[in-house]
Amino acid sequence: MRKVLIANRGEIAVRIARALREAELVAVAIYSDADSAAQHVRAADEAYRVGPAPASESYLDAARIIDVAHRAGCDAVHPGYGFLAENAEFARACGDAGLTFIGPPASAIEAMGHKVSARKLMQAAGVPVVPGGEAANLEEAKLSAAAIGYPIMLKPVAGGGGKGMRRIASEAELVLEWEAASQEAARAFADASMYLEKYLESPRHVEIQVLGDQHGNVVHLFERDCSVQRRHQKIIEEAPCPVLPPELAESMGSTSVEGARALGYFSAGTFEYLLDERGNFYFLEMNTRLQVEHPVTEATTGIDLVQAMLAIATGLPLPFRQADIQRRGHAIECRIYAERPELGFLPSPGPIQRMLLPQGPGIRNDEGAESGDTISGYYDPLIAKLTAWGADRRECVRRMQRALGEYVVAGTHTNLEYLRRILGHPAFLRGDVNTSFVESARADLERPADLSEAELIDAVAAAALFSLARAERTAPAAAPTSGLSEWVRQHRSRG
Repeated sequence: MRKVLIANRGEIAVRIARALREAELVAVAIYSDADSAAQHVRAADEAYRVGPAPASESYLDAARIIDVAHRAGCDAVHPGYGFLAENAEFARACGDAGLTFIGPPASAIEAMGHKVSARKLMQAAGVPVVPGGEAANLEEAKLSAAAIGYPIMLKPVAGGGGKGMRRIASEAELVLEWEAASQEAARAFADASMYLEKYLESPRHVEIQVLGDQHGNVVHLFERDCSVQRRHQKIIEEAPCPVLPPELAESMGSTSVEGARALGYFSAGTFEYLLDERGNFYFLEMNTRLQVEHPVTEATTGIDLVQAMLAIATGLPLPFRQADIQRRGHAIECRIYAERPELGFLPSPGPIQRMLLPQGPGIRNDEGAESGDTISGYYDPLIAKLTAWGADRRECVRRMQRALGEYVVAGTHTNLEYLRRILGHPAFLRGDVNTSFVESARADLERPADLSEAELIDAVAAAALFSLARAERTAPAAAPTSGLSEWVRQHRSRG
């Protein structure tokens, strides 16, 4: 591996470019017309235009991306997350074109991309799943819902990120929501197929990071708690989960390892679970890619997941066993969005006049923009991620509170103040949160908007443009880390 094309944009493209430079590999960026001056373009060694601003004509155009990789002389492609990262056909096309896909095999992406078949595969591997049923049409959905009992979650078979999901309390509500949910799924994922799951009241969302190599070795890197969400989108993640007993964490980890082995999985991947109040955990889905929240795992284990993906893609075995992996301290990540929480989290694209990032012990910034850049209405409004590490949760929370207080983004609206309120909320400080926290604490977290009529019209118009762009997409100083060269040295030392 010598030259890698990054098939993505924003903060994750910057993150990958930095990892490639540390590994002494050439980083090649792609950009749409809306991103010609974006930070990820400046972070790479080379950059190539891949199409117009709409994602369907640029970042989702597999043929164009592979053509650029060939023109640039690349021998590998890293997909990041989102866009084509979990597209089995893209992974297969890269291989057919002689490019190493830095991710899992296409067969694993395909198997886990269809939620109903993924549930069946995991059940066969001994992984507990949420009770559910098939819903090929409305009549079958009614029968499945009656069998498992209301309330239920109506979900798209393809995709994720909360699009097309509905909580359904009765058959009458199912009839009302069926058409809208399936149409939303069709727009987002080009697949209107739906299925049902039993709705669990106020669970925690806990996930397990796994790593596997191409020689059959699989390990887990412990859990992350992702319970603080809005509209099924994560806002804050932390590791470890503040309420998970060690024996339960180990059970979830070993179960995930067995699930990955059953798939023949290699590269980085994440098993997502719902955890109920009685300590029962249920499989939701497997994300066959690098996660947005991977920095908290890196901060607490000292393992660089991007470097690991590079090493695995070259065929190197994992240089450690499960017993070798130790966790140190506590880490929390906050996602910084250009949005307006007081207006239902409407996106707020526009120019960033000034951006100052917090620094200091235990602080990590993964930014996708800087002063003078513009947050585009064509893509997800994530500006950056802020990660804090501390010797324990109390120190970590204090450090994050301090860092959020130092964070400055001028020129566009952000969720910074909203994040500060969450970090100061008594329930969060106790670690007593679940997936309903944001809604149940709404009165404490949100402040009423004080808008003129013109400002309200502008906000709604910007949100409408963002929604149209999103609908066309078909996919949606911490602990020290080791570079690819270190993986090579460890591999050689082990013979």
